[in-house]
Amino acid sequence: MPQTSVRTGVTLNYEISGSGDPLLLIMGTSGSIPLWGEMVSRLAENHQVIAFDNRGLGGSERGTGPISVASLAEDASALLEALEIPRAHVLGWSLGSAIAQELALAHPEQVASAILYATWGRCDGFQRSVLTALRLPYVHRDMESALAVAGIAFSPELLDRPDFGELLEPMLPAFPQNEAQMQVTVEQWDADLALDTLDRLGGITAPTLVVVGEQDLLTPPWQAKKVADAIPGARYELVTGPGSSHGLHIERPEDLTKLVADFVGS
Repeated sequence: MPQTSVRTGVTLNYEISGSGDPLLLIMGTSGSIPLWGEMVSRLAENHQVIAFDNRGLGGSERGTGPISVASLAEDASALLEALEIPRAHVLGWSLGSAIAQELALAHPEQVASAILYATWGRCDGFQRSVLTALRLPYVHRDMESALAVAGIAFSPELLDRPDFGELLEPMLPAFPQNEAQMQVTVEQWDADLALDTLDRLGGITAPTLVVVGEQDLLTPPWQAKKVADAIPGARYELVTGPGSSHGLHIERPEDLTKLVADFVGS
């Protein structure tokens, strides 16, 4: 995959697929590009899709300085600049949705629209307990436990399938591969826990779609609804039924693709 140096002092790994209006995909905690699964190819049918690895994961450099949602948003902004893409639709998943919020606030001229998928603006007690539990295996560098507890990101239906392990296996390269990447993931969980945009979201001017699944336990629907309510004119979509998990794009990619395509225009 190509790489490019950006103004924030790191070299970022990225891929560009398809043609049309630019659509930037921002990955969630612990993941790299392959964790998008089918979404890249599906969205690339109608858009120029830019997917990249957040600093310190996948093929991107860690660089120096603290990792925060705001600093990761600056990386995303810098990548668009480096690729000479003045304006893009932005789809962020989980941590990526928080990054998209900060990007839309700090650089509104770069964001044609924002799709905040599996999002929140400030942790409540329930979400804090879930994210803290998911963070712990990375602190102890226990990848086996990290992958085991990551099952909470999927639906009961998928977890009960006898071939669940086989389905997960192709995604393993998208997770942290060494101690340095596990430490970056700890810093990402800390950024998740520290997120506090709720009182500033009224400043987002880009057309915004908030999408969440009813089975999502990491970024529960009531948290996403608070975000939608705080952004002027935002559209809220609750996906229901089997497979409506935090990993909606993996379990029901066609449904998420349709929501995105309908919103940004195909």
